[in-house]
Amino acid sequence: MTVTAALIGTSVAASVLAGLTLGPRLLRRPAPPIVGRTVAPEALLIGVTGLVYLNQLLCAAYLLRVHGGDTWFVTRYLPPGWFAQPDGNPLVRLVADHLPAPTLFGPTVLRVQAFLELPFVLLAYGTVLRRLSPALYRTVLGSRPLVWSAALSYTVVFGVVEWGLYNPWTTQDLAIRTVSALLTAPLLTTLARREPGADREPGAAGLLLFAASLWALGQLVMVVYDTALLYNLGHLGGRWLDLLLALLVLAVTARWRPGLAGSRSVAALDAVLRRSLVLFLVPALAIRYGVTFDTPLLAAGGALLVGAVALWHRPVRDALLPLVLGGAAGLAAAYLAVRLITDVYYESALLRAMAAALVVMTLACALADRLRSDQPSVRAVS
Repeated sequence: MTVTAALIGTSVAASVLAGLTLGPRLLRRPAPPIVGRTVAPEALLIGVTGLVYLNQLLCAAYLLRVHGGDTWFVTRYLPPGWFAQPDGNPLVRLVADHLPAPTLFGPTVLRVQAFLELPFVLLAYGTVLRRLSPALYRTVLGSRPLVWSAALSYTVVFGVVEWGLYNPWTTQDLAIRTVSALLTAPLLTTLARREPGADREPGAAGLLLFAASLWALGQLVMVVYDTALLYNLGHLGGRWLDLLLALLVLAVTARWRPGLAGSRSVAALDAVLRRSLVLFLVPALAIRYGVTFDTPLLAAGGALLVGAVALWHRPVRDALLPLVLGGAAGLAAAYLAVRLITDVYYESALLRAMAAALVVMTLACALADRLRSDQPSVRAVS
């Protein structure tokens, strides 16, 4: 096992422990909003995404103007799959031709992204929480211990990966990531505590809507990861339809508010989903990198432990049979979703599997509740 793998494994164990220690305390009661002005995480996520792509455009122009489009000076330190640049793009050439003092744009290579990655990831997670319940988002990202733990965990993991790919900019990147964490954590906590939205009652239509939002947001993250965070702006031409579809789904699901249709099994599934999102916040990134850095068993064990704790809840035990049957059907749907399409990144398959499983489990739980409500009671029969 390499030093990088050992450090990632340690991060997995420590972050799982932190998540399971801090998370359950937040599930007992939602935090009330604090009066003040705030900004929705969706809006901030769009802003950060725009900055990421602006940096990519300037980076491509810098590479063209200063290095003649040759990226060997940086790619020799990186694994395959980075820096597919759109050298023939008219917009890139236009920006390159008018770039003032082009050597000053050297930090667009690796360093600007080092600052933006943490807020991008945490805002994406915050958007998921808020789509499920504004009160849950306020409670979770409004918790200083949990947010600081997540920021520390993510920064350590990013830093370990950076050190494993050591290059002339690594020291600068580590310092930049530290500054990013020190600024991002308090900002997100302050804004989340001012979120005025109320909690949302569990309902089948709401969970289906959330599944669509989850898929669209994950798709957006994957497109940004492939085309920008890996400096592959040249891939954007083949991914813009995916990007537009994700943005369209996010826009539609943001405005559609289905009526409430609560029931026992659906409420239990909603509770599992909420608990999972809270408990996975801190260890999510460590588990993700644990899969690819020689510690897959530890990462899988950590994920299973968090999932088991999320399931250990009284509403789950009260609706155990519908959840077990729905879970079996959901796993079958997830398997088909993975097998039917070949993906470049395993996260894309995992995202599709999660969305398919959630949809099928929601429908199964709603059907079980409907059948239960249609059963005549003993008193009615007598």
